[in-house]
Amino acid sequence: MAGIGFELRKFLEEDTFSGSLKAYGFAGVIGAGPWVLSILGVMLIGLVALWRPDGGLEVRQFTTSVTWIMGSSLVLTGLLQLVFTRFIADRLYEGHDHLVVPNLFGAMLLTTLVSGGLGCGLALTLFHESFVSELLLLANFVTLSNIWIVLIFVAGLKRFKLILCAFAAGYGATVGLSILLMEYGLAGLLLGLLLGHALLLFLMLGVVLPHYPVRKMLAMNFLERRQIFPVLIFIGLFYNLGIWIDKIIIWLDPGTSEAVYGPLRASLIYDLPIFLAYLSIIPGMAVFLLRIETDFAEAYEGFFDAVRGGATLQRIEKLGGEMVVAVREGLFQIIRVQGVTVLLLYLAGPSLIEFLGISAKYVHLFYIDLVAVGAQVLVLAILNVLFYLDKLRQACLLTLTLFLTNASFTLITLQLGPVWYGYGFGLSMTLTALYGLMMLSSELNDIEFRTFMRGREAKPRPPAELTDAQAS
Repeated sequence: MAGIGFELRKFLEEDTFSGSLKAYGFAGVIGAGPWVLSILGVMLIGLVALWRPDGGLEVRQFTTSVTWIMGSSLVLTGLLQLVFTRFIADRLYEGHDHLVVPNLFGAMLLTTLVSGGLGCGLALTLFHESFVSELLLLANFVTLSNIWIVLIFVAGLKRFKLILCAFAAGYGATVGLSILLMEYGLAGLLLGLLLGHALLLFLMLGVVLPHYPVRKMLAMNFLERRQIFPVLIFIGLFYNLGIWIDKIIIWLDPGTSEAVYGPLRASLIYDLPIFLAYLSIIPGMAVFLLRIETDFAEAYEGFFDAVRGGATLQRIEKLGGEMVVAVREGLFQIIRVQGVTVLLLYLAGPSLIEFLGISAKYVHLFYIDLVAVGAQVLVLAILNVLFYLDKLRQACLLTLTLFLTNASFTLITLQLGPVWYGYGFGLSMTLTALYGLMMLSSELNDIEFRTFMRGREAKPRPPAELTDAQAS
């Protein structure tokens, strides 16, 4: 992400308040912009649909369907995303650019077959609704799954402005088309969403394809056994399940949710507070992008270039110290900024809940979720540093901890009663963040010794980086 780092530094070099504001604002838009645009698009469709006589039911069916599609597609593609990212990173490092496009199409074909087959199986066994609506749900699931695969390449090209423009165009089209087709009920809303997602997918392909040579159209080299790192499969699975498992448990419990559309359920108690809390991650994501993905990335490059280039021990120790400082300062700044954000929203919580017409009983859950999503930003930053250092075993342990603690704590809170809802997610994220900090501190101690003990190999390329869609 060095390209965007250079652009952000131009603002910071102004050494003025306005320059810093530009840098952090731009980083926030890049880091969380696509997610915010997608959520705001769905919300706007829901608000417009409420004007219809039967709009309330249609809105709940639509938003619930979209939420399940988003979560399930992320969990499914999480099995492939990091493995595929590593394969592409290795091929680019070797200079085999001609393998990128055919394997991208191969990954999309595999994703389409698996997501389509899984979706058809679920539609035939669990759904007994309108055939048209079920078909549109399936098409959206397949399309969104492919979007997560292609998004890897767009992020890798450092074309963040184009990502934002593509998401704006895609979800702008979604809003416009859904409003035009709203008179056809849920099917019209889902069709508008599908057309917007399809536009977004093709726009991103239009960004990716011109950058790589094409010798053949289809290849499945990424499925060769020697190209697969099983640990990356588990990291992707545990991370996405760890983020979603508390929601799934709440949704599947009849006491905390209700059926909305076929087997798809939603929780009025749980869903809205956590959605509002997720809006608070924008400042933390700005700091994450500005400090971890730029300052640390630059220090990381300098350190491992010195190791590969045979620099003096004093020079290597100096650069290693600078890398450690960059990590610590980045994490501390995330904690400070996210802490201030949580405090401000904590003070504004009652007024915000009242303004939205929500019961004051939701305020305490909103507070808990604020802390949880703040810790999630920290976990994301720690994971990315572990990926840079090629500490895949540690990253797998961290994501496994997130999944197991979130699942077990959420199940415990269900037994304790409504007053404890949300504490499972909050405690899980907080403990995972603390565990990650301890793990990272241990890895950064004597980083020079650890690096040379690995045989002075070439610097470990980042095998995988979590994308913006997965953060949301």
